[in-house]
Amino acid sequence: MNYKEIAKKIIELKNADLEYRKMLIENGQLGKGYDEEMAKIHTENTKILNEIIDTIGYPTTGKVGKEASESAWMVIQHSIAQPDFMRKCAELLKNAVAENKADQKNLAYLTDRIAVFEDKPQLYGTQFDWDINGELTPNHFDDLTKVNQRRKSIGLNSLEEQTDIIRKQAKNENQSPPTDFEKRKREIENWKKTVGWIK
Repeated sequence: MNYKEIAKKIIELKNADLEYRKMLIENGQLGKGYDEEMAKIHTENTKILNEIIDTIGYPTTGKVGKEASESAWMVIQHSIAQPDFMRKCAELLKNAVAENKADQKNLAYLTDRIAVFEDKPQLYGTQFDWDINGELTPNHFDDLTKVNQRRKSIGLNSLEEQTDIIRKQAKNENQSPPTDFEKRKREIENWKKTVGWIK
């Protein structure tokens, strides 16, 4: 098994994603709905990474090195139209974390992302979206004190600090809230049903 070649391939997947994202930022298009070309990149990346995972298991740092392992996690985070793949990776990542072969923070982000798509409260408050006031706010979570305790236990900052960071980042990337909040909400719900996150 040529792990070096596999690592190179995984990093290429991440780079293709980030290059296109950069272009969306430069054109002021990031956050204006799920861009069609971006969706295609995510689907293609998912397909390739899934084949890699079926061959080598979860791409841990021990197998493919730190950069490729982080790249694989990012590709998984962005495979939002593939619920089965994301859930499968969450299980694999959970096992890798239990064996001290992967980062708990990555598992927290992936677990939260799946919870948000399934209309469940997130545990770590890692996922954000626009609220009715046009502010980026953490998606639904259970309890702020518990969230901050969980975040602290895996080395994350407080949710209040993270909210400031996320809002500043959105400003730097020229992201703006949706012009029609209710319409966007409906579109997201319909999309979640279409791809199979919710019934």
